[in-house]
Amino acid sequence: MRAALAAHRLRHPRRVFAVTLAAGVVALLVLATGASADLLTPPSGGSPQADSIDTLYKIILAVAAIVFFGVEGVLLYSLVKFRVRRDAVPAQIRGNTRLEIGWTIGAAVILVVLSVVTFVMLDDIRNPPNSDASGFPTQRIANAQDATAYQPRPPSGRALNIKVNGQRYIWRYTYPDNDDNILNNAFSYDEMVVPTRTTVTLDIEAQDVVHSWWIPELGGKADAVPGHTNYLWFKIPRPGVYRGQCAELCGRNHADMVARVRAVEPAEFARWMAEKKRDIQAANRLAQERRAELAESPGATQEASDTP
Repeated sequence: MRAALAAHRLRHPRRVFAVTLAAGVVALLVLATGASADLLTPPSGGSPQADSIDTLYKIILAVAAIVFFGVEGVLLYSLVKFRVRRDAVPAQIRGNTRLEIGWTIGAAVILVVLSVVTFVMLDDIRNPPNSDASGFPTQRIANAQDATAYQPRPPSGRALNIKVNGQRYIWRYTYPDNDDNILNNAFSYDEMVVPTRTTVTLDIEAQDVVHSWWIPELGGKADAVPGHTNYLWFKIPRPGVYRGQCAELCGRNHADMVARVRAVEPAEFARWMAEKKRDIQAANRLAQERRAELAESPGATQEASDTP
């Protein structure tokens, strides 16, 4: 009885197709994770680079979806339209030259169009724009003779250039010198603070093993490799906090190596940098005083005299 019921159900391919389609949609929704951000597409909204990546991804996804559902639709239609009984002999089809040439040319045209769109949008992904007039004052990041071909350079050649150094299991951010010395020798750990409406370029390196810098909402990711510099850029239009994590397995505490970027207004960024510089200078003074005390202590003098 059960076998007869199953055979009866198999005679209704529309029902089978509907169940299969519903199961596929449910599987896609269940398997979608936080890494897919906008459900099935990359994150966006944090930086123009992320927006361009998201737009390009959606274009390619739409074309791929049309091709996929078109092919699968024709296949399912053919299965239903030309089905025959189990004991019947189906018609023998040897091929269709026009059809084969047509789908070959169609596939080639699709690839050419996608290639052209990709190369057109690649310029917006790789090359950063200038900072806004209301952004933070920036520096010229490199002279023409020592700039590399891979270093992002705005048309004006000026950006806030931050050195990102990956260390197990933390990120160090070193800010450049500035004309008014506000940024001189300033650095921070764990959290990178940047001004809004300002083009920020990153020089990414590693101190020990290979790490990977990735803040999904700000754009692509780049490996941090010892002895080699990789580059990224972003420009955040409004205040906010953006989180990411090292995307390269770098050791047993890899999961603890998180990244955090906090965007603030340029005036607040200047105050933060001034306070950071004062704290660093105060810590350096205390360290020098402590070294002097240790050098003048009797134990240190005796140890120095006993050294051959």
